[in-house]
Amino acid sequence: MLKTGQNISQKQSLQQKLSPQQIQFVKLLQLPALGLEQRIKEEMEMNPVLEEADPILEERVDLQDPEWEEKKEKDEEEPGIDPVDQNEDIDWESFLHNTEYDGVNYSSSSQDEEWRDLPNPYHESLLEELEQQVSLLDLNENEMLIADQILGSLDEDGYFRRDFDAVVDNIAFNHGILVKKDQVEDVRKRIQHLDPLGIASKDLQDCLLCQLKQTDGDRHIRNLAVIIIENEWNAFEKKHFEKLKSKLSIDDEELKKVFGLIKGLNPRPGAVVSRDEENRHFIEPDFEVYFEPADEDDVNGEGEFVIRLTRRNAPPLRISPEYKQMWDNMKKGSRSDNPQAKKFIKEKVESAQWFIDSIRQRQNTLMKTMKTIVNLQEEFFKHGEGLRPMILKDVAEIIEMDISTVSRVVNSKYVQTHFGVFELKYFFSEGLETESGEDVSSREVKKILEDVIANEDKRKPFSDQVLTDILKEKGFKVARRTVSKYRESMNLPVARLRKQII
Repeated sequence: MLKTGQNISQKQSLQQKLSPQQIQFVKLLQLPALGLEQRIKEEMEMNPVLEEADPILEERVDLQDPEWEEKKEKDEEEPGIDPVDQNEDIDWESFLHNTEYDGVNYSSSSQDEEWRDLPNPYHESLLEELEQQVSLLDLNENEMLIADQILGSLDEDGYFRRDFDAVVDNIAFNHGILVKKDQVEDVRKRIQHLDPLGIASKDLQDCLLCQLKQTDGDRHIRNLAVIIIENEWNAFEKKHFEKLKSKLSIDDEELKKVFGLIKGLNPRPGAVVSRDEENRHFIEPDFEVYFEPADEDDVNGEGEFVIRLTRRNAPPLRISPEYKQMWDNMKKGSRSDNPQAKKFIKEKVESAQWFIDSIRQRQNTLMKTMKTIVNLQEEFFKHGEGLRPMILKDVAEIIEMDISTVSRVVNSKYVQTHFGVFELKYFFSEGLETESGEDVSSREVKKILEDVIANEDKRKPFSDQVLTDILKEKGFKVARRTVSKYRESMNLPVARLRKQII
C-alpha cells in the first residue's frame, strides 16, 4: 500500500558565504586593465560621492613604494565607518585623509584621454556591403527574396551551407511565394561573384573554383589549377604530388606554380575583420617587467628587476570634498531634518570607501603575484628563455592565497617585457624530466619541437614517431602521443599535410 504524507526534518550544515565587499574584490580582481577602467567609470556614475582626483594636486601614494604596505596596515588599524543605523556622524577628516586612491601608477595621460574620447569611425559590415551590391544586380522580386535568405544564412567564413529546400520552404511559408531550387542556385552563383569573390560558396572546393576562374595571369597554370580542384580534389587534399604529376603529365616546376596560385586564394571570404573589431582586440598590458643590470658591462646577471603596474587604466579616486560641505550644512540644522538625506550620504560614503579599498587590495594582490612569478621565472625575464615548470599552486603557496585567487589574477592579464608582451598564462606549464633528471618546462620542449619541424625537409616531413626519436636524442623523455598533443596545440598539421614541393 502506497503511503503519502509530509515529513519535517532538520539538517545542520556549515556554509561559507562571501560578504559584499569580498564579492566586489573578487570581481575586480579578475578584470583586465581595460575592464577595470570601464568598471571604475560605471561606479563613479552610480555613486556621486566617488570622484576622480587630480593626481597633481592630491597627495600621491606610490603602491610600488615598500612603505606602502606599512601605510596600508596603519590605515586598516584605524576604525572603519560605523553602520548606517548607529552613529550618524562621519569623521570627514579621516575620510579625506585616508580614502583617496591616487592611482599614480595607473592614471592615463591627457593625450591618451583625448584620443579615447574620440568616437570610432563607422565602417560598413560585410553584410551591409553585400546588400548594397545585391541591390545593383538585375533581380526580380522573387530573386531578391532568395538573395535575402542567402545573405542571412552565411556562416562566419562566408559559406552558404543551408539546404536549398529550407530556403524554398521559408519563402513559401513567410511570403506565400513558391520558388524553385534552380532559382536559389542561380541567385547564389550570382552572389558568389560579388566582392569578396567566392562569398556564398557551398564548400571550399566550390570557393576555390570560383576564384580560380576569375584569376588573371598564366592561363596554362590557371587551367591546370582548375582541373586539379575540379577533378582531382582528393589527391590535392592529401598532397599526393606524384599522382597529380602523373595524371596531368606535368613536372615539379609546373606543379609548384599551380600550388602557389591556389595558396594565394582566399579560403574564408567572409572572415573579414573590420577596423573596429581590430581595435577591440588590442592588448593593454597590466604589468611592465624589466631587468636593469648593475652596470653596462655586467656579465654575471647582477642587477634588479623593475616591476610595476601600467599607469593608464585606473584614474585616481577619492571621496568628494563637496559632500563634506553638504554634510556640515546638514549638521548645522536640526538632527531631525533630512534624515533620508543623511542616510543616503552615509551609505554612498561607505560604498565609495569599500570600492577604493577593493581597488587597493586588487593592486596589492596583482603585485604580489607578479613579483612571485618573476622570482620563479627569473631566467626568462633576464634572457627571454629558460622557462621553468610552474603551476598555479606554486605561486599560491608562496603568496599564501588560494589557487582560485591566483587563477583570477592570471586570467586575461598581460605583461610587457624586453622580449615582447606575454599573457601571464604563458608562464605556467607542466614539467618534463630530461635524461639527466633535470625538470624543464613543456613550453621549452614545444619550442624545440617547433624548431625541428621548421627545419625539416618539406619533401619528406617527419612523422610524430620520428619527432619523438629526435627529442629523445636531445635528452627529452617524451611519448609519441605527447608529441602529437604538443604539435596539435601549436596548430601544426600532420606530416602528410606539411609536405611541400621544393
